[in-house]
Amino acid sequence: MNLLTANDRAGTYPPSLYAATRDPSPERPALQGAVRADVCIIGGGYTGLSAALHLARAGRRVVVLEAHRAGFGASGRNGGQIGSGQRLEVDALEKMAGRAAARRLWDMAEDAKALTFALAAEAGVPTHKGIAHAARRPSEVAHAHYMADRLARDYGYDQITPLDAAGLRALIPSPAYIGGDIDHGGGHVHPLNLALGLARMAESAGATIHENTTATALTHGTATTPSRITTQQGEVTADHIILAANGYLDRLEPSVAARVMPINNYIVATEPLGDRAAEVLTQNIAAHDTKFVVNYWRLSDDKRLIFGGGETVTYRFPKDIAAKVRKPMLEVYPTLHDVKITHAWGGTLAITLNRMPCFRRPAPNTLSASGFSGHGVALANLAGRLMAQAITATGDGFDAMAALPMPAFPGGALLRAPMLVAGMSWYALRDRLGI
Repeated sequence: MNLLTANDRAGTYPPSLYAATRDPSPERPALQGAVRADVCIIGGGYTGLSAALHLARAGRRVVVLEAHRAGFGASGRNGGQIGSGQRLEVDALEKMAGRAAARRLWDMAEDAKALTFALAAEAGVPTHKGIAHAARRPSEVAHAHYMADRLARDYGYDQITPLDAAGLRALIPSPAYIGGDIDHGGGHVHPLNLALGLARMAESAGATIHENTTATALTHGTATTPSRITTQQGEVTADHIILAANGYLDRLEPSVAARVMPINNYIVATEPLGDRAAEVLTQNIAAHDTKFVVNYWRLSDDKRLIFGGGETVTYRFPKDIAAKVRKPMLEVYPTLHDVKITHAWGGTLAITLNRMPCFRRPAPNTLSASGFSGHGVALANLAGRLMAQAITATGDGFDAMAALPMPAFPGGALLRAPMLVAGMSWYALRDRLGI
């Protein structure tokens, strides 16, 4: 089954609150015929659009191929949280790569956050600061407080305030949590408008974006010969290829697909809450919790609750997304039982076995970055810039990420789904039992 068409209509944004409130964006023509480029980018989300922007500003001829619309995939459907650090905490990074590498990875992630806030500001897309981390058990509260101290002491990051039960309840009036922290350096954004802003800026810099254009085949070149990308009605010959399709890459590059697993996640938006918004969040911050299948939420500008929860590794979205997400939403906010859900949507993101992004060079003139594992709003924008720099200047940043261990899923692309189903079922059971 083709993930590009399994759950969505061709060239149409999903029925999300983001699509309903997106900034104006032209429908860009599909590729027709043969074109030549310095760099061809497959995928029009944050990774691809950031790469296109930075390459075009460096004077390269750039063509972006997007199977649907700019920001159509995970970039335009996610929770909008601009988080600090990598997906793994620094303790885990130190065990994986050593203290010096962990510090560099932390600094790169902070650079990613700063880049994303700066790009949003340049595009005129508002951002809001603050992400609360809500813990359910004493051990989780203790760990959150330990990590806040560790980051301040050893990594120079003093933006996290530990919170006891009363402190967290003052921000998140929910009976589900007993403490946690707030990261004043993180934030949130309208994710689709961020992607559309990147597209506008990339085009202004000279990049060409073709929407409704699916890459159907890729023939790698060499260090001295160009690559060729075939589409439904045309082809691109390019000196360099950037693969930025994330969970939608599928069979286009099997060496990456074996290490990157597409999964589906679901979000709802409620009717405007008015004064009842204070029952959800008392400040304009975002929040997420400590469940393995994480719940995450924030308020829209018109005071709707945007709440994400629930994952599947099946190709198809559930028939009733609203019902699937309403259950965890009411576990967090039982007083909202009478609130109407006005929008419900799903999206396909991508994870890796160790939850770190997968940076690879599948061929001498091909770069790939994907598998941001739910932490991609900032890191995907950085990934695009790192790949642009690897082409125009230096690959140091890209190579630092590519040097991380990146195991394939057991069974590769063929058997990764059933293996992951078993693992996720176990962790979902732990969540339900409170273990």
